[in-house]
Amino acid sequence: MSLAVQFSEYGTPDVLRVVDVPPPTAGPGQVRLAGVNPIDWKILHGYMSQVMPLDLPGGLGSDVAGVVDQVGEGVTAFSVGDEVLGASITPSYAQFALADPAALVAKPASVPWEVAGTLAGAGITAWEALNKLKVTRGETLLVHAAAGGVGTFAVQLAVDRGVHVIGTASEGNHEQLRSLGVKPVTYGKGLVERVRGISPRGVDAVLDASGRGEIPDSIELAGGPERVLSLVAFDAAGSGIQIHMAEPGAGGPQALGDILALIKAGRLRVPIQRTYPLGEVAAALEVSQSGHLGGKLVLLPA
Repeated sequence: MSLAVQFSEYGTPDVLRVVDVPPPTAGPGQVRLAGVNPIDWKILHGYMSQVMPLDLPGGLGSDVAGVVDQVGEGVTAFSVGDEVLGASITPSYAQFALADPAALVAKPASVPWEVAGTLAGAGITAWEALNKLKVTRGETLLVHAAAGGVGTFAVQLAVDRGVHVIGTASEGNHEQLRSLGVKPVTYGKGLVERVRGISPRGVDAVLDASGRGEIPDSIELAGGPERVLSLVAFDAAGSGIQIHMAEPGAGGPQALGDILALIKAGRLRVPIQRTYPLGEVAAALEVSQSGHLGGKLVLLPA
């Protein structure tokens, strides 16, 4: 048996249980890994049930980093003992998870495990969103929730591409954003005026990872909805903006390769606020939901 986090009904972190389950077995074309994404607490509460329905009891997590301990028939990309990171096809809040080798890359020895375990979900989503927005050198990008999980990756990837980045965040995260080359502004009433104070002509594109109701302001600042993309404001699809639904592992290897190269070159930082053992998953999700983050939260299944 192995440990895994499950819940049988949507609700607060109180409904989570660490239970003994049979470890999954790697089938053809799969590998098994032995070894907190903000979207996980939204799934737990049921906020994503319309677009990501679950058969309960279910689990959480799709980011993985670990050692391959079982290889299914037909797999040639990885062998038992390889250290990898990427996205899983079974819930990753567990001691074992299954993954498609196509959604994994080798973990560089220089990348700590706690960093490796945070890259797939938020990193790939940010990389894909910037590509969909087609942001290019010299343009100005506004990122909502710039200090959050996806935002932290998006602003650094954009700055590295030569994009001017303005980021909305709480006052406590402004200094962190400045250190990443971002011009921070606060949320709330008067946002349009604050952004125009930095970029009088508005912005070229907007990436919304917040969902706090900034879509009308974003459309105004971008001069239309065409280059406004939201990861969370599904109810705003009728306004003409782009809605991006991330698929774990979809653009994985190329995105992760770019991100790992930037980490190695010292041009992308992944701040870790705290790590949690599997048994403290409820506490980790409560901190994630609060939004008071100075870095990423990492769940260690071992």
